Amino acid sequence: MSKTELRTFELDEAELRTWFGFGVAGNFAGHLEQAGEAADFVNVTSEGAAPKGIFPWYAPGVDGFLGEFPLSHDTVALPKSDTPLNLQIEPEVGLACHVVWDGDTVVTLQPFALGAFNDCSIRRPNALKISHKKNWGPASKGVARQFFDVGDLTPDGPTSTLRLLCHLRTADGQEHEYGVDSPLLGYSYYGEVLLDWITERLANQKGSADTPLEDVGALMVASGRPSKVLIGIGATRYTELGESTYLQPGDEAIVRVYDTASDAYSELRQTVSAG
Repeated sequence: MSKTELRTFELDEAELRTWFGFGVAGNFAGHLEQAGEAADFVNVTSEGAAPKGIFPWYAPGVDGFLGEFPLSHDTVALPKSDTPLNLQIEPEVGLACHVVWDGDTVVTLQPFALGAFNDCSIRRPNALKISHKKNWGPASKGVARQFFDVGDLTPDGPTSTLRLLCHLRTADGQEHEYGVDSPLLGYSYYGEVLLDWITERLANQKGSADTPLEDVGALMVASGRPSKVLIGIGATRYTELGESTYLQPGDEAIVRVYDTASDAYSELRQTVSAG
């Protein structure tokens, strides 16, 4: 019996601006070490294969850099800087969820869609918080125009045949594999386990001066208790080239979530702009 092809739909940018955005750190074995960020979490305790924590990258309505809308479907804008900045693609799955609140506490996250996401990061050694590497203004982050319409994340459900892949097309037209082609089920935490863990972290992760983490739950309250969130659930491992190659003006980042059981895919293509 053939699999029913997943339905896709186009994200509405005006609505996206009302969604809170945050990410999951350390949810794919080996990525933090490759990104040179494992040492940042020396004071963070996690159990077994659990991720290290969650971090904000967009808090609508909040003053400061986190209040800047960073998402783009087609452009990565290089930050303005007098010194060279090392930017890397972070190929991820972006998971869209409805948020159920009880007062100031998130009690449930209900997934309804997912797609290709580029949690593009500046490699800033000694940055105080993860968020300081994530949002430098408009077009800091990439999100596919179309997401898969799916809420069942069970191991044998419709996302079981989805994979995540990333390529870099350099300004001279050469295309290179940048991220290791990986199954979504290869994430350390996925599905209900991941969502339960995130809900617990939103309630209990308070952050501290000696860790790169922050109180994401409090930021969501400060954002007016948004009804939807976009979660970057973690970057996959890099290829040898991806681990050692930073983005240059004119490069194109290509992130794909694709279905091995059909021709359906969610694709993000971003050109790095020096403007």
